[in-house]
Amino acid sequence: MVACRSIVPDAVWSVQSTSVQVGHTGGVKHPASGSQRGSTVNAVGAVAIGSMVANVCMYLVHLLAGGRFLTTDEYGEFAVLLSAMLVLGVPALALQAVIAREVVLGRSERRLRTVTVQTTALVVVLAAVAVPVVAALARASVATTAAALSAAPLLALIAAGQGMVQGRREFRALAWLLGVVGILRALPVIGVLALGAGPAGALLAGTIGAGASVAVVWLGVWMTRVDRLHPRSEPTTSLDARSVLRASQVQLVLIVASSIDLLLSRTALGADEAGVYALGAIATKVAFWLPQAIGVVFYPRLADPAQSSDSLRQAVTVVAGIGVVLTVAAGLAGPLVPLVVGDDYRALVPILWLFAYTGAVLSVLQVTLLSAIARDHTQVALLTWAVVAAEVVVIVTVVGSIVTLAATAAIAGTVAATATAVYVLSSRSSTAAVESSPAAEPD
Repeated sequence: MVACRSIVPDAVWSVQSTSVQVGHTGGVKHPASGSQRGSTVNAVGAVAIGSMVANVCMYLVHLLAGGRFLTTDEYGEFAVLLSAMLVLGVPALALQAVIAREVVLGRSERRLRTVTVQTTALVVVLAAVAVPVVAALARASVATTAAALSAAPLLALIAAGQGMVQGRREFRALAWLLGVVGILRALPVIGVLALGAGPAGALLAGTIGAGASVAVVWLGVWMTRVDRLHPRSEPTTSLDARSVLRASQVQLVLIVASSIDLLLSRTALGADEAGVYALGAIATKVAFWLPQAIGVVFYPRLADPAQSSDSLRQAVTVVAGIGVVLTVAAGLAGPLVPLVVGDDYRALVPILWLFAYTGAVLSVLQVTLLSAIARDHTQVALLTWAVVAAEVVVIVTVVGSIVTLAATAAIAGTVAATATAVYVLSSRSSTAAVESSPAAEPD
């Protein structure tokens, strides 16, 4: 269903305030380093749990829909339309990042609401245009397709609210919202499927659940609102739907980079080998998504000019460390693959670590690209687009085995992550040096 970041409260919505205050100078004051480290660990843990709940709900919907309630043909239609809805949800992911960044920079809530309305209206238009096209491509009815794609504008509203809470660094609330949104979107779908509904009814129920999620998220926005005694000055840079579109291409290249090898696997490999590769790609997805809470928690710091460079180094270090652990664990777990899923997948035994490594470098790429959105330097995504283009050429013209396809994906991920990280870190260092250098004094 959705891998959006969410929120909700403790028993009585007892949301803890993030000790961020704005002083007379407009600077952001942060807790002492020891306290900050403890709060960061707690925040990452909370967001990880919220994300896990949302992802479990997503997998449960697919498991029950495909394994119990729908025929193979019906599930194919259901899954394809959900995927189309998530593609239309790319602007929502970008909107959350842009809103969170602008909250950190002190943008007025009135302006944030305006760009939310603009982006949502844009997604409504895109969804309306996409309905007949997707219906034809998926060989689904227009009504069923409309039931699925109608959720896309609601995802934008959910993302905007989550971005506000994220930018305020209310991570406990964000974790609750992630989990609750996942539940609200999954339960109606499972309920109507259990009552005998088909794909159209299930997709409509998911859209209704997304509507309920909008109300919950914006209640969370209201409850975490903080009135500052000394508000920061409004940023002088413009903010409109074009800002979201720039961020959208960054989110899109990340999605493409993390899935292009699997999408082209049936072109480069035989049907059986593609099936084996698809199972190995699960390790890639796990290594890619497992550290996502790090990016969510560090993102407001990445948007803060005073903390951006140091926070990026810290985030990359943490994510890379997690990646090393997951890669080693996958290597040790490789021999278990035939025992767990059958001897047909024995080819994965010596290379399962390679799939995990690919996910690990992609998670580093994710952090660096998020930092580019945080500082509105989205042109850096061109590096990744270039690497993806080269990867496609290699896969289509050279690759002919599971090992070469996995190696190609790993090399492409490494090049993209390294080049992007070096570029972003060097540009941050140059900017910091210029800003800290004393002004030239007259003779």
